[in-house]
Amino acid sequence: MSRSILTLFIVAVFGVVSGVFAQGAPKPSVVTGDVVSVGESKIVLRTKDGEIEATLSTSTEFKRVPAENPVLKAAVASQLSDISDGDKLLVTGVFGDDKKVLPARAVYLMSKSDIAQKNAKETERWATRGISGRVVSVNPATNQVTIEVRGLMNTTSVMVTPKADAIFKRYKQDSVRYNEAIESTIGDIKPGDMLRAVGDRGAEGTTFIAEEILTGAFQTVAGTIKSVDVAANEVIVTQAGTNTDVTIAITPNSAVKRFPQEMAQRLAGMGAMGGGAGQPGQGGIRPAGGPPAGGQGGGQRPAGAGLGGGQGRPTGGGGGSRGGIDDMFERFPVISIADLKPGDVIAVSSSKNGTSQKINAIKLLAGVGPFLQAAQMQAAAQGGRGRGGAGGQTFTIPGLDGFDF
Repeated sequence: MSRSILTLFIVAVFGVVSGVFAQGAPKPSVVTGDVVSVGESKIVLRTKDGEIEATLSTSTEFKRVPAENPVLKAAVASQLSDISDGDKLLVTGVFGDDKKVLPARAVYLMSKSDIAQKNAKETERWATRGISGRVVSVNPATNQVTIEVRGLMNTTSVMVTPKADAIFKRYKQDSVRYNEAIESTIGDIKPGDMLRAVGDRGAEGTTFIAEEILTGAFQTVAGTIKSVDVAANEVIVTQAGTNTDVTIAITPNSAVKRFPQEMAQRLAGMGAMGGGAGQPGQGGIRPAGGPPAGGQGGGQRPAGAGLGGGQGRPTGGGGGSRGGIDDMFERFPVISIADLKPGDVIAVSSSKNGTSQKINAIKLLAGVGPFLQAAQMQAAAQGGRGRGGAGGQTFTIPGLDGFDF
């Protein structure tokens, strides 16, 4: 359930609950979570603070809330038998002293099947009507943003114009979860940001009218692993081009994968798909540094994760394309930190945090040595002139900066 949906629901329920309890009575609680198990007298919920038991009585009310319209007035009568493992519940009542048992006054159900249907609609909406790219310029005077959208063989400049009632959101630090995105404005968008929008593309392909715009600022670090600390979930990388050490923290939300060796060698040898390694706008593979995917549990994405924390996810490339460069990352093999070894060449996407000493990995991709070698060869051919990128070396890695939330 996305945070925006959940927040509206909690506020509405809490307002009703507060009015029901008499003045001076114990403060009511509103708890949300996923159903772990259902019994005749209790429901076990997994919440952000751990598992709790919602105990049931003959006076417990059951309501079902549609995922498409999560407001109280849309709730309909339900019953215990409608609740299954994995469903989303919101339970009201007054906690006992241990805060682990909640006598349930009311149970509001949002079933996993309803959520799945909403997921499918949202996924299709972003896949068929979405566009993504790197921000080139922002014009607050005209309320327009120019982005560079990459294709397999070229890039296109697209002017994005938000509708009058367009929604602006921006990723929180170290997150690419849609449900954690915060309200934003066009004034928060900067050149170099990655932008994803849903709306309608002009027939000529160079304009886009946006209903919703989601942005974020990301960076890429690439280099050779110096050490691996499995217990601390950290690796130290000697950054290419600068020879400085960077500590990479791998979190439960980091997506950790490996680029298949043969594929990496082939793509790097093709000069980034025909444009020359590290040549953005020609090879169709954008320089690393964009927003990575919101993987779960070391890179394994649960079904439906991403947009709305289970509410579907934007997929595909600009204009609704599927199976493009950005989607490669999804198909790469999942690995763990234990699979990484000193000497491995990796690239890591993270949020820009103003420091180069330590970053939290959002995407970590091992096996990218061929791309780094291609960039170094190109830099040597140009007399050592680089263009930023990984410590002065510009190189492109399919999927690393993909806009696949």
